[in-house]
Amino acid sequence: MTVAVSIVALLALLALGVHVSIALGAVAVALSFLSLNIPPVILAQTAWSSIDSYALVAIPFFIFAGNVMSRGNIAVELLELIGTLVRWFRGGIALALATASVFFAAVNGSSVACAVALGPAAVKLMPNEGYSPRFAAALVAVCGTLGLMIPPSLTFILIGATTGLPITDLFIAGLLPGLMEAVMLAITTIWISRANGFGFVADRPDWKGFAKRLPRASGALLMPVLIIGSIYAGAFTPTEVSGLAAAYAVVLVLFVYRTATPRAVWSVAQESVMQTVMIYAVIIGAGLLTALLTRLGLANELSTLIAAANVSPWMFLLAVNLMLLVVGMFLDGVSMIVLLAPILFPIAHTVGIDLIHFAVIMTALIEIATLTPPIGLNLFVMSRITKLPVQEVIRGVLPFYFTRIIGLIIINAVPAVSTILVR
Repeated sequence: MTVAVSIVALLALLALGVHVSIALGAVAVALSFLSLNIPPVILAQTAWSSIDSYALVAIPFFIFAGNVMSRGNIAVELLELIGTLVRWFRGGIALALATASVFFAAVNGSSVACAVALGPAAVKLMPNEGYSPRFAAALVAVCGTLGLMIPPSLTFILIGATTGLPITDLFIAGLLPGLMEAVMLAITTIWISRANGFGFVADRPDWKGFAKRLPRASGALLMPVLIIGSIYAGAFTPTEVSGLAAAYAVVLVLFVYRTATPRAVWSVAQESVMQTVMIYAVIIGAGLLTALLTRLGLANELSTLIAAANVSPWMFLLAVNLMLLVVGMFLDGVSMIVLLAPILFPIAHTVGIDLIHFAVIMTALIEIATLTPPIGLNLFVMSRITKLPVQEVIRGVLPFYFTRIIGLIIINAVPAVSTILVR
């Protein structure tokens, strides 16, 4: 009964427009005082322990690195480089944008950061190339979600910090699913472009233009190699790599491309701190509420109930997929992870599901949540960048949404996609 009341209270606060971190914290504090009679000092210690993790130190550095690359207009360099080779067929520049999203996903680990980095470049370039603004906005919104799957994913950092799974293993596990999703989105992009006649077509690939632009773009192209290669080789931990990525990004925009000033980098640092504080606030609120629900025995009761009911892995996965598709309509990815991962992962282990595989499934569901109204963050980001109504962006996203669902089904049905590189 207490758990049900807490959930209803949380949903009511969110419906009233209360920020998710405040709503989570308020419900947790009320629950502790009214039902558990926990001393305030214990609450404070519990709140602090939710962010007292070495792994979470990587979050501000990756956010800063992604924001610096965005402010440095690196997206235009990459789009023009790839565009020299793909303008010869219908949908080529759209494919270049989808390809560039893989690069930014491998730099910042955030769906919103990917959308913010690519959005202005897409708005500037694609309408001049014969694409509709709605398609451009939808394409960036959808491709930006790859930042949640392709390492260095902030989602995997949170899952690892919350569940104790090795973050390096999670990064490696997300590589193949992320590339698979990128290929599926690329195919969908070309199909939509051809069906609608989007894009101008050049006579042939511009190899001279590619050779001319490649040296200038090579510094940016090396950054994903630096991040993923260092992690995969075991040379650095994800937290150490985050600091290296941040320093490398500053060097690129200040000294290589000279597209930002020291004052601009300082402004980006301030923005990154604010974004990090917002994430940490959600982690504290969700972590506190989850700890109290665990204290009430929710996770143990659910695990016992499912074990007694002899629920099969497929039945459990079906239930989790349906539940998170609905929950993703009302909560952001950080809240979903910190609030639900401590409850769902022990149950997944009980029914015999590989936890690395389950982490990839949860990440794929969070990707879809960023595209699902009424909360879908990427929809609102692209609406703000393109000045289009949110409804227009949603209409453009719909064909890609079905592609996302197909990808989710494959990730659920074929565990090897998530586990083969780790194993």
